[in-house]
Amino acid sequence: MLERSFFDIFVAVWFALALVVFFLLSFITAPYGRYTRRGWGPALRDRWGWLVMEAPPAILFVVFFAAGRNRASVVSLVFLALWELHYIYRAFVFPLGMRGREEHMPLAVIAMAIAFNAGNCYINGRYLFEFAGAYGVHWLHDVRFLAGLVMFLTGYIIHIRADAALRALRTPGANGYSIPRRGLYQWISCPNYFGEIVEWTGWAVATWSVPGVAFAVWTIANLAPRALAHHRWYRTHFDEYPAGRKALVPGVL
Repeated sequence: MLERSFFDIFVAVWFALALVVFFLLSFITAPYGRYTRRGWGPALRDRWGWLVMEAPPAILFVVFFAAGRNRASVVSLVFLALWELHYIYRAFVFPLGMRGREEHMPLAVIAMAIAFNAGNCYINGRYLFEFAGAYGVHWLHDVRFLAGLVMFLTGYIIHIRADAALRALRTPGANGYSIPRRGLYQWISCPNYFGEIVEWTGWAVATWSVPGVAFAVWTIANLAPRALAHHRWYRTHFDEYPAGRKALVPGVL
């Protein structure tokens, strides 16, 4: 199949691009949020930026599901539900809950995020719902599927609870940053990023697929450098920042 040949090449290139992105982000912090700065061209308000870049994968994944041969499988429905759980939160719930002074997000960053989301959506959607073959009932009892499901949901809960802890630091209309201390913030600077990495690692395990691993690798490539940047930022701006707190992984990194 012509598309399958293209798909296999695309996945290989996608892995290589993740390594390039990891290298670049280790030296250049993406200019949004606390790192917003001039020189990156036109920008949108943060809330609109999150919507524009996170809504497309929620929609596209449904399209791939509807067009695929595996849509009647219960396991495929679970994968669809997990994906939508994450992206509906990121596109709609998260931006609506933002507090404090609204920053702006450069259109260049939004465009790169759309490309990232589209690539991951394509390789995962087409693989799971078209190329992987039918998922039988035995998958519901497969240890990989069950373990990955637990990991994904655990990471999702960590992620949204960490976001809630950050929101609680600001009353509506308040600006500025404070030291977060609730939950996993006692041990790491970025439990929200840690949660996302656990989510998509769980996805890779549950799907037991190369595209799933690619998504997990891309998540680490994007978020690990930013977590380290956040950690440095906190230490620079707060003399009383907890000395034993790590950046991303409790007790490790």
